[in-house]
Parts: sequence; C-alpha cells; structure tokens
Amino acid sequence: MSKILIRGAKVLGGEARDVLIDGETIEAVGSGLSAEGATVVEAGGKILLPGLVDLHTHLREPGREDSETVLTGTRAAASGGFTAVFAMANTFPVADTAGVVEQVYRLGKESGYCDVQPIGAVTVGLEGKKLAELGAMHESAAGVTVFSDDGKCVDDAVMMRRALEYVKAFGGVVAQHAQEPRLTEGAQMNEGVVSAELGLGGWPAVAEESIIARDVLLAEHVGSRVHICHLSTAGSVEIVRWAKSRGIDVTAEVTPHHLLLTDELVRSYNPVYKVNPPLRTERDVMALREALADGTIDIVATDHAPHPHEDKDCEWAAAAMGMVGLETALSVVQQTMVETGLLTWEAVADRMSFKPARIGRATGHGRPVSAGEPANLVLVDADYRGAVDPASFASRSRNTPYEGRELPGRVTHTWLRGRATLVDGNLA
Repeated sequence: MSKILIRGAKVLGGEARDVLIDGETIEAVGSGLSAEGATVVEAGGKILLPGLVDLHTHLREPGREDSETVLTGTRAAASGGFTAVFAMANTFPVADTAGVVEQVYRLGKESGYCDVQPIGAVTVGLEGKKLAELGAMHESAAGVTVFSDDGKCVDDAVMMRRALEYVKAFGGVVAQHAQEPRLTEGAQMNEGVVSAELGLGGWPAVAEESIIARDVLLAEHVGSRVHICHLSTAGSVEIVRWAKSRGIDVTAEVTPHHLLLTDELVRSYNPVYKVNPPLRTERDVMALREALADGTIDIVATDHAPHPHEDKDCEWAAAAMGMVGLETALSVVQQTMVETGLLTWEAVADRMSFKPARIGRATGHGRPVSAGEPANLVLVDADYRGAVDPASFASRSRNTPYEGRELPGRVTHTWLRGRATLVDGNLA
C-alpha cells in the first residue's frame, strides 16, 4: 500500500496540517511534510476528522436484501464518512444466535468499505419472552458487545433486568428502543396538536420517557450499562440528565432527523416523514440540540432504515417507518449543530467518532488524528452547499426526508486503515 499525503487539511477544524499515511497507519502530522513517494491529496483547507462510527444502522441482510445489503449499506456508509457501523439485529432471521451475527460480520469483512460490528438481539426472535444467546454471540468471531431488540422495546422489566445482569459479566451494553407498547397502539405520529388536527393516532412522549426512567433505575440497581436509542423528547433529556447526575452508567443517542425535522412536516401526509420514534415538536428539537451540545446526549447515530419504494410510496397508514441517513448525517449535524454555534468540529468528532467507538468498543476506531494511530479518516468540504439527490445515493433505498433540500458540507474522501474507500466523492 503506497503512502498518502493529505496536504493542508484542518485537523478537527483547527489549523491546516499535513497528514502522512503509511500503510494502515498515520505516520506523521505536521507542516511541510515531504511528499516523496506519496500520493498527494490536496485538502485545501477541508476538515479532516477521524472516521465516523454509527452505533445504529439497519443493513437488512439477511432477509430484506430488497431494501439494503451489507455491501450497499457499507458503500453508503463510506459515502457518508463512516468507517465503522453497528448493524441492528432485526433481520430475517433475527440476529439472535452466534451463527447469524457471524454471517453479518463476515459479509462486512467481504464488503471492504466499512467495518461492520453486528448487534445481537436481546431476546429470541425479538419477541421479549426469552433471552437470546448473549454469551455465545459475545464469544463468537463477531465478538458482540452491544445487544438490542431495536424496532421493539424490551418492555418486560424482569427480562430487561436479566439482560443487564447477563451483559455485565463481560462489559456489554443493552441498547433500548424505549417505547411502551401499550401506550403506542395504533400510533402514527407524535401525539400533540398536529396529530389531533390530522386525526392520526398519537405516539405520546411519555411512552418513551417511562421506559427510560425504568431502565436507568434498573441499570443503577444492577450496576450495568444501558444505552438509550434514538432519544426524541425534551422529557427524555431531563431523565437522562438526572440519571447521569446520580452516576448511573447510561448513554444516549440522537438521530440527525430528530435534530432538524418536526411533526409539522406530517401535514403533507408524505410517508417519507414517518419514523419511529416519530418526529417531535420544535421544543423537543431545541432540547435535543442543547443536550447534544452539553453532553447529556452522548452521540449522534443515524438509525439508517432503508425501505424499498413500495413500502414508502403508499398511503400514510400503510407505510413503513424509517429513513435512510448514512449519506446525509454529517451534513445535517453541520447545519443544526456547527453552523448554529452549538458544536465545534472537534466536538462533532467526539459525538460521531470518539464516543460511539468507546460505547460500542470498536477497536481501532474513534482514535485521535495523530502519529501511530490507525488511518481511519474522513475529509469534509464544509463550504459545499447542494440539494440532496437520492438518485446519487449508494444505498439501495431512497427513502430520505431531505430530497431537494439544500444541506451544507460534502464528504470528499474516506480512508479505512489507509485504503481509500471514497475519492473525490466517488466510491473507490
């Protein structure tokens, strides 16, 4: 593998530096580094960040290859600047055994665009009745440390307690989809003024908040780690803030779409805005941004949820819930957090690389941009402005809420252990 010199990049948004990659490793970071024997990438003041890590991705394979595969999903990840993603367990069959997680892990290795770390199901078949093979999945070649029934809530308190106790033995974490099912039967959108006006079934904030409150208390009682998936309400923020003040080992994520979009968009009845948890109010959006800025919310995770055309191009009530997000995540964070002054680029690296890698124990990812570290890197043209065109996506699906919307920033290059996976905006 030849040497690569990234010349004149603003490392973590700071002063321009040269970064020399030799093989899989960063050899040097400084000024005026020699380009002898190296392929030169003229950064021209673009932002250089550590490769992004997504703790919440749906790659759909095995079973729903009509919407995404590990290959197409990791190509989308590389296009968005990600070098590692955690693949959710709601596949067909469910990733609740060592055999299935090893299959996903192997497919990720074969893709070559991004490291794929499978997430194991908490319960068999996501049915909430019996613990899945947590220990076997952890001891498998995939080395699973994160477990989630995402898409469904582990609503049984005894089952959740048992899961927290089990994963504590090897330092694992349970990632909870916080949704009390009895409070959300028939729910179609956020419960509030807009749902009342439209006559759509409401998904109340308390359905999320009550589960989070229960689970942080369970985590405290057990002395285990719990992670809250796609936190979406101002009340949830306050519960997590309180839990952290007590020293409870809880982390939380927010999606890009919950940082930008509100339930007012549902007035269009366009199913592209149908997602779980639903788009909330402007007040919730502002609370989520502030919480991400002050560290109450630890990370940004995409909840990339691809669906084929026929599952979204239908009436609202029949449409599937979910949005693709890998290829637009960084742009949305730039618009909502960087351009508003809430986060610096260094803080973006913390929320989208360092911390998610730490929570998921993604070896070799979320590392400083410094000599001796793995060359997992992303170069971003923060001055770019352009309308989102889903036809250009590497993902197999096109269900984006941003079609035609102008967003800032564009990932131009991604390197996975020194090998370019994206060059000048094109997949390598």
